[in-house]
Amino acid sequence: MLKVITSSCCGVCHVFMLLTLACSVGCEPSSRNSPPQESPPGMVWVSGGAFTMGSSAQEARADERPPHRVKVDGFWMDAVEVTNAQFLAFVDATGYVTTAERPPDLGEIMKQLPPGTPLPSKDDLVPASVVFTPPKQPVPLNNAMQWWSWLPDTNWRHPEGPNSHIEARDDHPVVHISWDDAMAYAQWAGKRLPTEAQWEFAARGGLESNAYIWGNEPIRPQHANVWQGNFPNQNLTQDGFGATAPVKSFPPNAYGLYDMAGNVWEWCSDWYRHDTYARRTGLGLTINPIGPVDSLDPREPTIPKRVQRGGSFLCNASYCSGYRPSARMKTSPDTGLSHSGFRCVMTREDREASKSR
Repeated sequence: MLKVITSSCCGVCHVFMLLTLACSVGCEPSSRNSPPQESPPGMVWVSGGAFTMGSSAQEARADERPPHRVKVDGFWMDAVEVTNAQFLAFVDATGYVTTAERPPDLGEIMKQLPPGTPLPSKDDLVPASVVFTPPKQPVPLNNAMQWWSWLPDTNWRHPEGPNSHIEARDDHPVVHISWDDAMAYAQWAGKRLPTEAQWEFAARGGLESNAYIWGNEPIRPQHANVWQGNFPNQNLTQDGFGATAPVKSFPPNAYGLYDMAGNVWEWCSDWYRHDTYARRTGLGLTINPIGPVDSLDPREPTIPKRVQRGGSFLCNASYCSGYRPSARMKTSPDTGLSHSGFRCVMTREDREASKSR
């Protein structure tokens, strides 16, 4: 909901903006990993196996360490990020109203803030979302408030503000989607959000030690929709896109999954903890991890957060490099942003359950 933004990956660390404005994979064949005869529409089968999750590379941040061995069962994954057209079908069928389209809940806001935090103005408690608004000149990268704005009447239908629209953008990923919104869509579709482990396994595309989803070659404009130029004031758009790109605009990885790097950050089901990987030290092979039972970000300990993966069109090597398969992002579940979307997964059990509905 209402966010103050401090420094973090791609400029988002998610306290409340309004208040600041106011005051290689080792595939192990088994029956659960063998390819099914038929995949659900728009999904691809990802054979399970063991892999090294996380990274010890120079670019890796502390919450990506230490690398450790994880095994996941096979699953289906959406080949592309959920698009505007797909999300519209969900809304038309259910009448769902997204978080950004509802007035913020003052009680929920204050529960996430330190005691004594001033109340926001009632006039500001209106439906809104957080929009990337680049400065005109270079700025220090230690204050993301310089390129994010809390903008009323901004949501998935109006991604750049109330006067924008999604006409002719049916095949773009839907944005300004909170974790709660993504969960609602997934449940309607008979799917679920991927775990962090499923997402990273899929993103690696069967490459055990790849730095990026395409291998170890440094990122180039043809690889993914990310930021070229000086972040945050100059985007050279050498990849052809200044914001979101239509899905399938860039080559898929070896599993046939598109935009696993760049375009929009993708929600995972896991709670975020900075020490999740450290807690697995010495446990050997971790099988089908679903993440911690609670959240902790030492930078903002009062705000529970969920994990996002994959980077976005705002990721730049000098600031974020979130397009690496091991890179982790954390965001409060009620947050929508102009570079946040999602895709879904489905297990064999989910498939059987959907057939019986």
